[in-house]
Amino acid sequence: MPREIKDKKEFQKLLEEAVEIRVKREGESAKVKIRTPTRLYTFKTSGEEADTLTKGAKVETVEF
Repeated sequence: MPREIKDKKEFQKLLEEAVEIRVKREGESAKVKIRTPTRLYTFKTSGEEADTLTKGAKVETVEF
């Protein structure tokens, strides 16, 4: 089961461990999914903030 993250700082820490990042846009909001070796995490945010958060990631970001 995926785990939902509600804290921006925790999300940024998990980005360092990410194997894959997926962004699903829903109108003006977005859901960012981070796959780590052990678990899938989700983070709901605005579309613009999703872009800025994933911009510095070491792995490729996939848009859905």
